[in-house]
Amino acid sequence: MPALVWTPATAFLALLAATLAMTAPAAAQGKLEAHYDVTLAGILVGTGAWAVDISDDQYSAAASGGTTGLLKAFAHGTGSGSSQGRIVNGALAPATYTATISSSKKSETIRMSLAGGNVKDFVIEPTPPVDTKRTPVTDAHKRGVFDPMSATLLRVPGTADPLGPEACHAATGVFDGRMRYDLRLDFKRMETVKSEKGYHGPAVVCAIYFAPIAGYVPDRLAIKYLAAQRNMEIWLAPIAGTRVLVPYRLTIPTPLGTGKLEATQFITTATPKAAAKAQ
Repeated sequence: MPALVWTPATAFLALLAATLAMTAPAAAQGKLEAHYDVTLAGILVGTGAWAVDISDDQYSAAASGGTTGLLKAFAHGTGSGSSQGRIVNGALAPATYTATISSSKKSETIRMSLAGGNVKDFVIEPTPPVDTKRTPVTDAHKRGVFDPMSATLLRVPGTADPLGPEACHAATGVFDGRMRYDLRLDFKRMETVKSEKGYHGPAVVCAIYFAPIAGYVPDRLAIKYLAAQRNMEIWLAPIAGTRVLVPYRLTIPTPLGTGKLEATQFITTATPKAAAKAQ
């Protein structure tokens, strides 16, 4: 989404992709199929779908979405992303990542390969022009990071109920092919959620903070706005049979009103180990 012209709405949609980037080691086996609505000041501006499949030793995640309703008439855009990797000693080990963002004026695809938490290689097609205003991304910035789609899972360690304050004690570094940034969570409260189809139960609400590190234009309004926000929230719900939590709702204040991503369908099922190995 960095290639799109900024508006408060597109900035919100950009952080939605980033927010599917709060990650930690994952274990157990389960699946998620979810649909989301994106609203701005109560008006529907986008929809999306998200699927996660965790087996005993590998995982895959995929998301797609686009603008709709009134926003589509002014700033048409679609996006999709996917990632695959292995689970090693209970931790995600991302291997490949692909994302495509398209607007009415252009399309851009990012491909990335990773190993051991480090970016091995990445390419943006078509090659973007050099922007000397961007802060440089060094090799050090590409170490110890997750790609945005591999970072769709947050595992709560221990044996206690994962839906509690400990779930919000998380921070991670993300590299999206152009920008390196950090996301940090802090516990706020507990809530109960009920989707139109699927999950009905507790969710843990965390404050979410965005900090750009490299690969961004310091004077860009969207970056300044998101980095300054102290009222953003992410609501996390569980994948059945696991200690993994995923975003159910995200709210971000904008100059045009509150932006919100919320699940309308959140179907999650545990996968027995024997069945998973037979697949």
